[in-house]
Amino acid sequence: MSDQLPANEPSPEDESRNFELHRSLLRFVAQLSPPLRKAFQLRELDGLSTSEAAHVLGIADGTVKAQLARARAKLRRLMKRALDGKPSLGSSN
Repeated sequence: MSDQLPANEPSPEDESRNFELHRSLLRFVAQLSPPLRKAFQLRELDGLSTSEAAHVLGIADGTVKAQLARARAKLRRLMKRALDGKPSLGSSN
C-alpha cells in the first residue's frame, strides 16, 4: 500500500525547477542597485525584520520599506520579461 502513496519528497523535476528558479532570482537580485539589493537581501533572503534590516543599514524603517517596494517592483518586471522571452535590461529601474 505504501508504494501507491505519493512520496513526500520533491521529485527530480521539482528539484530541478526549484534550482532554476533560485538561480534566476539570484541573477535578478544582482541587477538591483546596491541599496535595493542590500535591503532585499537582509529582509527577504536573510529573514531579518524591517527594524533589524534598518539597524544594519543605518537607515529608517520607512526607507527600508520603500527600498523593498522598489526592489520587488523591479524584480517583478525582470521576471515578467524573462517569462515573456524578452532580454532583461540590467540598468533600468
